[in-house]
Amino acid sequence: MNRGGFSWNRFLGISRVKYNISRKTGIPLSRSGRQQKIGRLVRGGCLPLMLFWITLPAILLLLVVFS
Repeated sequence: MNRGGFSWNRFLGISRVKYNISRKTGIPLSRSGRQQKIGRLVRGGCLPLMLFWITLPAILLLLVVFS
């Protein structure tokens, strides 16, 4: 059975505003959502690939300088 009850945040539209902000920015506003997003990035999402592309110019520069 539904035991939700009344919510002032939903009544005033705060929940909808937070939802729209999260959708547009791609960053969850809840603490658990942010932790899950960071966990996905660190475990094998785009973070390793991003670090590779950030460090690639420095590695190439070192190869050119020392060769």
